[in-house]
Amino acid sequence: MFGALGNLASLVKQAQQIGGRLEGVTEQLRAQRVTGSAGGGMVEVEVNGLQDVLQCRLDPAALAQGDRELLEDLIVAATNQAITKARHLHSDAMKALAGGMELPGLNEALARMTGSSPTP
Repeated sequence: MFGALGNLASLVKQAQQIGGRLEGVTEQLRAQRVTGSAGGGMVEVEVNGLQDVLQCRLDPAALAQGDRELLEDLIVAATNQAITKARHLHSDAMKALAGGMELPGLNEALARMTGSSPTP
């Protein structure tokens, strides 16, 4: 009985430690940048580690073509690529934040978030 209370106290302490470090990780993710591109670099979208879209750059040649539908598709593709990269940044930050702690379901949750398979 007392062993279970010790485990619970340990989990509460770990949760408090994570909560204290989470704010710093959030600021780090806000500062990190990743870029997604499409159409051979004709469209580039930059997002931060929190998946906020920061910038969209269009090559003047892409605009000159006048193919609105193609340009729309390229913007979507570049944005999705950038967001996928940002999800991986976020996942890596959460794994580092956990610092090797065995949190039930963490690997599965991170895998769902990034669309990858869970690590054992």
